[in-house]
Amino acid sequence: MSVALGIPRLRTSAPAAGREGAGATAADLLTPLPADRPPVTAAPGLLDKHGRTATDLRVSLTDRCNLRCTYCMPPEGLDWTPASQLLSDDEVVRLITIAVERLGVDEVRFTGGEPLLRKGLERIVAATSALRTADGRSPETSLTTNALGLHRRAAALASAGLTRVNASLDTLQPERFAQITHRDRLHDVLAGLRAAADAGLGPVKVNAVLLRDTNDDEAPDLLEWALREGYQLRFIEQMPLDPHGAWDRSQMVDAAEVLASLASRFQLTPEPSSVRGSSPAELWHVRRPGAPADGEELGSVGVIASVTRPFCADCDRTRLTADGQVRECLFGSREHDLRALLRGGVTDEQLADAWRGAMWGKVAGHGSDDPAAVGFGQLPTRPMSAIGG
Repeated sequence: MSVALGIPRLRTSAPAAGREGAGATAADLLTPLPADRPPVTAAPGLLDKHGRTATDLRVSLTDRCNLRCTYCMPPEGLDWTPASQLLSDDEVVRLITIAVERLGVDEVRFTGGEPLLRKGLERIVAATSALRTADGRSPETSLTTNALGLHRRAAALASAGLTRVNASLDTLQPERFAQITHRDRLHDVLAGLRAAADAGLGPVKVNAVLLRDTNDDEAPDLLEWALREGYQLRFIEQMPLDPHGAWDRSQMVDAAEVLASLASRFQLTPEPSSVRGSSPAELWHVRRPGAPADGEELGSVGVIASVTRPFCADCDRTRLTADGQVRECLFGSREHDLRALLRGGVTDEQLADAWRGAMWGKVAGHGSDDPAAVGFGQLPTRPMSAIGG
């Protein structure tokens, strides 16, 4: 597969300095599957002890970003991961191949940081799109991005097999955009969204975070704009994943406030919960005020309420960080090192077993296994940009 796509075969190299430790061998790093996990022949996928199966893989391609959103990182940025500790393109493709061909993953989303900063993005997307799931389909591929530079690459990404795009946009006002992101680039984001739609990377989903006393009055305007442009808008509660401790739950604009704001201009009808499945977004059908319940819909809007309305029971995600760590939960504190195994020369099936073991230990919900925690359990020690969305 790698040779046919023009991607060099993986070379086994000495473990990089960092998590692996000096002199580690593959045998030192491997641990057997948990004793209470069903045999692989009976449950070959990424099953956890609470009965969930992960089929959606989020792959972070870099921890770097070219925006400085106030709820994500400080204006000066962060200490980026050294290049030697990041997975190479070939290593990323190898792990995705294992996930799809051996572990039942059928959806792959590329995240960051900002994944458009990854030079090999198109090659990685093409290699992923060339894979086949157990039922013979190409895995669904998507990209979570801030859309800076997307207008130059949308067509190439679509040609590589990318299915759709999720983009972040918190305001339509240039001065507010500059205040939130510390960059005057709203026009570039809007151009990127339009290019994605024109390239067929739809439905284009737009993710917005409302910040109190900053843009919390803008929900109806954002929805009006998204409906007009043909984008699918999702409001996301601000999550406690910032590295500089700025998150304050009392200052968070929650789902109830978002819906109340939207109701000032639109009529919202909730979609039945049975339709939601494992999607993190609760959806509402949007109509003009006074329209009959069966009247014409303008579209839909979603709210992802990870804090106030967690959806852990239906979670089907597994995460791979840019430096090769498996995370079974976005809010978790545990990581499982696949990079060390990769560079230690283990087989694909040994890597698959390590991944199965990591996911088996996934907790029932963020904070729910820690009665002493208020709202969340052990918070991640790394910021969102390093974990991947």
